[in-house]
Amino acid sequence: MEARQLEYFLAVVDQGGINAAARALHLAQPSLSQAIRALERDLGSNLFHRVGRKVMLTEAGHALIEPARQVVHGMDFARASVESVAGLTTGRVEIATMPSQSVEPLSSMISRFTARRPGVSVVVRAAFTAKHVLDMVRTGIAEIGMLGSSEPTTASGILMTPVSKQRFVLVVPPDSPFPPGAAVRHEQLSGQRLIVGQEGTGMRRLVDEIRAAGVDLTIAIETEYREAILPLVLKGAGMAILTDAWTTLAEAAGAKVLQLDPPAYLHIALARRIGPITPAAREFLSAAVDRSKL
Repeated sequence: MEARQLEYFLAVVDQGGINAAARALHLAQPSLSQAIRALERDLGSNLFHRVGRKVMLTEAGHALIEPARQVVHGMDFARASVESVAGLTTGRVEIATMPSQSVEPLSSMISRFTARRPGVSVVVRAAFTAKHVLDMVRTGIAEIGMLGSSEPTTASGILMTPVSKQRFVLVVPPDSPFPPGAAVRHEQLSGQRLIVGQEGTGMRRLVDEIRAAGVDLTIAIETEYREAILPLVLKGAGMAILTDAWTTLAEAAGAKVLQLDPPAYLHIALARRIGPITPAAREFLSAAVDRSKL
């Protein structure tokens, strides 16, 4: 069994199939299939059920994912550590983030990091909930995670670094009945149509809490695509509760952004697994928490 075989196995898992993994790896599909079968022979167990052109993980396949990620991460760490002896001029850091935090503060963090280390590439991977971010960090899909939660987050085996708090705001279309600059009380949302994210997100949790308090608002649209919310608001489909990370974009697009009363916040934190990290990830974390340039 070779580390490259494990990389191929993880590519099939992450890409959802042999063909997609072959494209991502720039390999011929028969060559990838042959490598996976060789790995299965070495392990003495099938890792995938093959159903037509689709593959599904077997129980053995599921059991291999985390050990495989640890091996691949160890190889990446060793390679990056050797390369960093000559200075951190190349490399790669992978970050899992929730949508609102990718707008801010992650964009500012990446800007500071790339100014320091222009030769190091940054890969940003999408995660829709805090749990999803932690799962991606824990399993090694990403080395660093950025998440937001209604309360400070703790997780076994994960080192959390608090970053900031983001305040929730109400984003409304230009012809909204709410006057500019006025804070909107929760009860004033009665009778209004709201656009929300899926369950497990901070914005959805706040909307559910407002409804549970007896405010008769309507969830008009639920979407996993956070980038669709602002256009929907501007087209009059409803209002949305977002974090203030969206304020600049929303106002530039023509929406009104109003404070909520009482205020509610999202706690923003960086996450990484406890243990060694690559030099690129260590440098990114240093740049991320450097508030002197904010």
